[in-house]
Parts: sequence; C-alpha cells; structure tokens
Amino acid sequence: MKIHELPYADPGVPDVRSGTRFLLWLGRNQLGGQVKAMLWGLLLQLGIAALPLGVGFAVQAVVDGSGGRLALAGGLIAALGVAIAVGDVMLHRVAVTNWITAAARVQQLLSRKTAELGSVLTRRVAAGEVVAVSTADVEKIGWFVEALSRFAAAALALVVVCVGLLVYQPALGAVVAAGVPVLALAVLPLLPRATKRADVQREKAGRATELASDTVAGLRVLRGIGGEELFLDRYRAASQEVRKAAVHSARMWAVIAAVQVVLPGLLLLAVVAYGARLALDGRISVGELVTVYGMVALTYQPLRHFEEIAMAYSFSKPSAKRAARVLSLKRTTTTSDARTDTPAAALGGDLYDPATGVLAPAGLLTAVVCGDPDAAGRLADRLGGHPTEPDEAHASVLLGAVPLDELPLDTARTAVLVQDKDPVLLSGTLRDLLDVPSSGKVGTGEALDAAQCGDVLDALAQASVDTDGDPMRTRITERGRSLSGGQRQRLALARSLVTDPEVLVLDEPTSAVDSHTESRLAAGVARLRQGRTTVVLASSPLLLDLADRVVLVHEGQAVAVGTHRALLRTEPRYRAVVTRETEEELATRQTTDRERLDQTDRIDGIDRIDRIDRIDDELELAEAEGESA
Repeated sequence: MKIHELPYADPGVPDVRSGTRFLLWLGRNQLGGQVKAMLWGLLLQLGIAALPLGVGFAVQAVVDGSGGRLALAGGLIAALGVAIAVGDVMLHRVAVTNWITAAARVQQLLSRKTAELGSVLTRRVAAGEVVAVSTADVEKIGWFVEALSRFAAAALALVVVCVGLLVYQPALGAVVAAGVPVLALAVLPLLPRATKRADVQREKAGRATELASDTVAGLRVLRGIGGEELFLDRYRAASQEVRKAAVHSARMWAVIAAVQVVLPGLLLLAVVAYGARLALDGRISVGELVTVYGMVALTYQPLRHFEEIAMAYSFSKPSAKRAARVLSLKRTTTTSDARTDTPAAALGGDLYDPATGVLAPAGLLTAVVCGDPDAAGRLADRLGGHPTEPDEAHASVLLGAVPLDELPLDTARTAVLVQDKDPVLLSGTLRDLLDVPSSGKVGTGEALDAAQCGDVLDALAQASVDTDGDPMRTRITERGRSLSGGQRQRLALARSLVTDPEVLVLDEPTSAVDSHTESRLAAGVARLRQGRTTVVLASSPLLLDLADRVVLVHEGQAVAVGTHRALLRTEPRYRAVVTRETEEELATRQTTDRERLDQTDRIDGIDRIDRIDRIDDELELAEAEGESA
C-alpha cells in the first residue's frame, strides 16, 4: 500500500479480542511493507556492521605494506558507504509509509464504527476516550507497526554479526556471542515497572483530556454561572498530575536507556582486554582485533532497537486495547442474509416499537410525550434502529414488517433518519451543509422556509465578507459555534427536511427557539411532511396540537393515545407533563376539582328540591283555585 493510494477501499475486519491481537492483525495486513522495511533495514545494519571489516583490512594492509590490499579495502569501504546510504533512505521511506498506512487504517476503522453507531457511541464510551483513541492512540499504534520491521532487521543483523565473528575469529566471537544476548535481554526485568508507570501517565492524561473536552463543551454555561476559574483550577491540578506521572515514567525509561549504554561499553572493554592479550600472544593480528572491536562498538545501534520496540509495545498495547474496545462495539443484532438485498425504496408502512408499544402510522405526524428526557433520547435511538444498549432484550423496531436491526446500516438509515436534540453542524459553507443525500422532492429553499431560517440567512449574509452577501456561500465554523443554539437547531432541521426520508424522527426539534418561531416552525414541518411518516418527541403544546395523533409514554410504556386536546381533558398524567404540573399541584387540583364537583352536585340538588317545592306549591294553588270556581 502506498500513501497516495489512501484511503483504503476496505480497511478490513479487525481482530478486537485484545490489544495484542489487534496489533498482530495490523502487522499481518501490512506484511508486504514489513518485509520491505526489514530487508532495507538489514542492508543498512549489515552495511554498518561490515565497515570495521573494511577498516581492519586497511589497517592490516598498512601493517603488511600491501598497496593492492589497501586499495581493495578502500573500495570495500566505499561500497559499504553506498549500501548504507541507500538502505537508510529506503528504510526511512518504507518505515514512514508503514506508519502512515497503519494509522490511516485505524482511523478508517474508527470512522466506520463512528458512522455505524452514531450518537450512541458517546453514550457507551466517554467522549474524551474517543478523542484519545482517534489522535494519540492512533499515533502510538502506528509507531509500533513501523518499529517492528526495524527491530526485526536489527535482531537479524545481530545474529549475522555473532555468527560472522564466530567464523572470523572464534575466540573473540565466542565472547561477543555470549554477551550480545545478555545485552538484548537485560532490559526485560525493568519493562513491567516502566510499563506500569506509563499506564498511570496515560490514565491521568486521559482524565485531563476528558476534563478539557467537557470544559470546552460547557464553556458558555460555565461563563454564565461564573465557574471558569473553578474548572480552570481543576484542569491545572489534573495537568500537574500528568506532568508528575510523565516525569516518574521518564525516569524509568532513562534507566533503561542507561543500561543500553553501559552494558555494551562493558562488553567492549572485555573484548578489547581479551583481544589485546590474544594479539600480544600472536594468536590474532592487529587487523583482526580492530575488526572485532569495530563490530562490537557498532552493535550499540541495533541494540537500541530493542529498547525502542520495548517502549513502542508498552505504549501501543494500552492504545490498541482502547481502540479494540471501541471497535468491538456493535449494533444490537447482526445483519440477516435475508435482508441484505432489501432496497430502501421498498421499505414502508407503520413504524412500531415492541419495547414501548409506540406506533407511528404511515403518512401521519405522530407526537410522543415522555416525562423523562433521557427516556425520550433512548426511544429516539430505538426508533432509528440503533438502541443504546447492545444486549437489549427487546425485539427490534419494525418498519412495516421488516426489523430495522436486520437491515444493512445504510438501508436502515436511508429509511429512518433520527435528528438528535443536540445536532452537530460540520464546518463548511451552508451549501455544503445542505448538500446531503436526498429523495430530490424537497428543495433547499422549501426546507429553509419550513424550518423558519429566514433570520439565520440574513445573519449569515451580513457576516459574509467575500461572498457578495450570498448566505449559501458563507462558511459555518466547527459545530456551528458562531451561531446561536436556536439557529443551529433550525439549520439542522432544514438539513433533515432536505433529506426527506421515509420516516423522520425528531427529538425536541424546537427546544431552543421562542414560542412564536416554534408555532410557525411546527406548521411548516407539518405542511412539508404531509403524507410522510414523522415522529416528534416533544412536550410543547404548539407541536402537540398540530400532530395527527399523540402517544403518552409513561415508565417505558405507551399508556394513552389520542389527540392533544382529548388527552388534556381525559389523561391527568399527560396533562401533568404538558402543563408542567408537579405531583403535589396535580393532587391539589384533583382534590379541588372533586370539591367543586361535590359542591356543584349539592347546588344542583338544592335547585332540584326548590323546583319540586315550587311545582308542588303551584299545583296546590291551582287545585285551590279550581275548588273556589
């Protein structure tokens, strides 16, 4: 895989059973790049290790006074220099490619999982953890994948050097062959402690990231209540804990690095001392001593790769574990083979949730009233085919007779679109924002008009500097932060209306607008969605009064169905939610109503008695008059 060929057409199905298995899966999927990097690294390492051989030949040629062998040694050194240069350049190219392609694969997998789960992702995993996985963790995972091939090349180079020295000079070669494995494995006892300290550092860094993310997201609220300094102090404390943990971790890695420097030095001293004795005894030549010395001195570089791979693995394993945990999240059920060919255009009918009993008849505007806003959000997720809990025991939501959980994700979301109560606007122009897959039946102007975005367009036109007052060309900042909450909500509603899905589910679509705008907006949505299935989760009387039918959900079950005005008269629980009555107020009003009814009954009884007495008096008077006549 080359960098210019990114992104992957299909990043594959990862092995997410553990962090280690995920790293191995990444390595297997980049086997070609790993082999190339290892071969170029082997050329580099062997070229460096062979330099002392050329130097030794040159020294011995000078001692023997042989000009021909000196020239040959010079040519060997020049050839090795070319090999080192080529190997270094190509190793860097291939290693960086492995790093970038591995990171790109992980990012694509995370993006695919985010698109699959939608807003449910941040309900199962903390937002700060998602940010950490998609940024720092991706970099660490790429580092390990890239370092693995260089480590393999260094390990092979050390084996070749040890074998070569045993053949070239058995006496000194045996010392080197016995010492190099000790040097390579000397850091292993220190790794658990270093890894533990690194884990503590990452854990504290993750908490600091979550705190920073929450603070930025709630900055407007914090300013309103004067809590900036409080959260700033908390972040300062968290960042200081991260700094102390980082210093604590760095000390252990410094010890490991020192070991990697001291032990090769001791081996070098042992080789020089033993080699000098052998040279004095005439058992080896001066050139052979220089060659062995140079090779042992240059083993320091490949040995550093043992330290690097230990660091890369200890840092990348927790990162891979977090990435695997996010990637292991799934929809409630797997796609059924019988449903994979069902086109979105063939879907239709009533939307029914067996868990709550909520039914939204096809072609009607159905309003759902929940006393609990969190329950409303969970219901909206279920109606969209992606409930919050993966092990939810309830059956899937049905569209017609088709379970949404058994449909391919793109088909299900083409048929049913859910707009959250806090929708996100991506950065770009307004035209880009509204350029979404749609049926083509609803124009941009119609959607903006129905969503009452006239004042939003005026504000964007005034804010535009280089677009000649065209609001459609005005850029919207990240998450629409330059707009008010009501403006963001209406633009998001316009985007949903342009999409024109078979079923549109809106969770509190007017919570951030005033009552006058809400009234016009409700009428616009009802007009534009006429004949299409629309579900609105809200408790606003202005919206409820325009709905064809209203469903009251109490304690997770649909308990009443009717029109808004009928439910106001007949259902106390509905009236309590819509009119914001507390239980005490409701009980007091019910008691007052009963007392008024009893009083009315008493008054009616007295009136009936009075009427009966008057009739009796009139009859007696009539009889008396008849007798007199």
